[in-house]
Amino acid sequence: MSDSDLIKLYSGRILALAADIPHLGRLSAPQGTARKRSPLCGSTVTVDVVLKDGRVAEFAQDVKACALGQASAAVLGAAALGRTRAEVEAARDALRAMLKDGAAPPAPPFDGFEVLIPARDYKNRHASILLAIDALAEAMAQAEAA
Repeated sequence: MSDSDLIKLYSGRILALAADIPHLGRLSAPQGTARKRSPLCGSTVTVDVVLKDGRVAEFAQDVKACALGQASAAVLGAAALGRTRAEVEAARDALRAMLKDGAAPPAPPFDGFEVLIPARDYKNRHASILLAIDALAEAMAQAEAA
């Protein structure tokens, strides 16, 4: 990866998001918890969730990831409250398609993921970017099953 590629990938906007992740921490009494790890880079994200009427009422995330994973968690944290599992799964699938297939970014309120479009060309970064939203979808499924 050249220096100009790194500058493009780690833009000021990505670094600003990574420095200001909403809902950091853990919930004291979650209904669902999921931990996801990227074996390639070792990034991990743990998500706790409480649902009310099928929607995210409380959300917390413990993020130990690279700047791209942190930026992705920041976008998710800004959009997660009030969402249904179907909305989260649709956003996750759209994010995956954006990265892997060049598709459009997820629809609002998850459209902030567009900041990660430059990561399309770096397949080794995709898993880290998907950690938080994968963990939220799994935690929500767990909470619904409980």
